[in-house]
Amino acid sequence: MPELPEVETTVRGLARVLDGRRLTRVEVRRPDLRRAFPEDLGQRLTGARVTGLSRRAKYGLIATDRGDTLIFHLGMSGRWRIDPSELLAHDHLLLETDEGRRLALNDPRRFGSVDLVPSDRLASFAGFEDMGPEPFDLTPEALKTRLAGRSAAIKLLLLDQRIVAGLGNIYVCEALYRAGINPRRAGGKVSLERLRRLVPAIHAVLEEAIAAGGSSLRDYAAPDGELGYFSKSFAVYGREGEPCGCGGTVRRFVQGGRSTWYCPTCQR
Repeated sequence: MPELPEVETTVRGLARVLDGRRLTRVEVRRPDLRRAFPEDLGQRLTGARVTGLSRRAKYGLIATDRGDTLIFHLGMSGRWRIDPSELLAHDHLLLETDEGRRLALNDPRRFGSVDLVPSDRLASFAGFEDMGPEPFDLTPEALKTRLAGRSAAIKLLLLDQRIVAGLGNIYVCEALYRAGINPRRAGGKVSLERLRRLVPAIHAVLEEAIAAGGSSLRDYAAPDGELGYFSKSFAVYGREGEPCGCGGTVRRFVQGGRSTWYCPTCQR
């Protein structure tokens, strides 16, 4: 599933084509993805000018001068394609601009979603109401408060979007490794000293991944078709049985239904 760096990379790629442009054509090519496309999507977007693109957690936001914001989620396999030479079977939403540029939202598994909401009601959008702060807005002290009294494992709590919005499995595994924290440790028992290592590690991992264009796993690619290369920097993710830099061996176990990779020697 595309995580925060992949969505940020996608938004930045779309901004180069969409920001400030008028949408001259909006074509919905099937009735639904994970849920139905808004019935009036084409009517409300055709002729609208894009006034800005941004991201909230793992959602991309495309604001228009009509007071509407298109919200997209890439699900498991979604990606935008810029100026495709031909449309594919799984290109489910097509946008064209006044510059003649074309963008296609491709989602073979159809776990993604597209919503259109009034821009002044974004905070009350169902996906955003209970979200925690963005990772880049997080401080060690704030995270300590959000984890207080929690007995669940720190790995699982960091994946809880109500505590921190936008973190996913890849980057949580990598950040916990950099901070030297065992993913099984109870969140409420992680000391402030450790959190002062963890929060900068989260920021650094995400910044490096964004700079690398994300991690291309399975279906993900940036809008221009380029593959992200942060996966070449993984210290633990997907490296079960391989040596860690400390001399230990990377292990994998299932935690909350997802694989967790860590080094038991240097993550305490």
